[in-house]
Amino acid sequence: MNNDNAILTTHDLSVGYRNGSQQVTLLSGLNLVLEKGKLVALLGQNGAGKSTLLRALTCDEHPLDGTIEISGRNMHDMSQKDRSRLIGLVSTERIQAGALTVTELVGLGRQPHTGFLGRLDDEDRKIVHQSMVDAGIIGKANEYMASLSDGERQKAMIARALAQQTPIIILDEPTAFLDVASRIETMRLLQTLAHERGKAVLLSSHDISQSLMLADELWLITTDRQVLTGTPKKLIADGAMDHLFTNRSIHFNHDILDYSF
Repeated sequence: MNNDNAILTTHDLSVGYRNGSQQVTLLSGLNLVLEKGKLVALLGQNGAGKSTLLRALTCDEHPLDGTIEISGRNMHDMSQKDRSRLIGLVSTERIQAGALTVTELVGLGRQPHTGFLGRLDDEDRKIVHQSMVDAGIIGKANEYMASLSDGERQKAMIARALAQQTPIIILDEPTAFLDVASRIETMRLLQTLAHERGKAVLLSSHDISQSLMLADELWLITTDRQVLTGTPKKLIADGAMDHLFTNRSIHFNHDILDYSF
């Protein structure tokens, strides 16, 4: 059955890395579907393969096997420019952007549309402004990135991805360095972008409770390297959350929607 909301699909995807002549497979046989209008949280313990999977989905690394399609097109048959018009990436790497204002940083998101010189016209500037509004960072538009808090910096990076005007936004640990209030605010922002802007939003996270409360769907990497997908309610009911960590002294607590000893 066709899924009209599906925008990114994988077919028998295998991801991992090569160590010299040795190939190390972390995840294999993945048939995943990312849909427009949904916030999807990718969960798994450290070393499970979350970042490796995201790098494959953004073509930062080539998969070991299988294919990735966006709207029916093989990603690896596309140019880098075409891909950058389809996927906006917010990574964990801290870019050296302290000397840029927020507006200048967000303006870099227009490069896939303006070309290498990056000259912005009135329409581009309007998109940059709206992206800052949508990300809740417009009040800091003229501030330098170096002066921002971690939460504000993350909003600016999300605004840059929004300025790309891509149907897909992928984020690697977007709440990793944030305090509790900023984590909640960021997750709610991403939920809004999915539900009200129709974006397909995929993020990896260690914030279990927020992911369970706000994500529409989970991609759960189990201890035996299976990827289980479904709504948080379904995966909790199926007992899938009990297979997230190898440490058997850590148990999923249904009352607090998080793990405890």
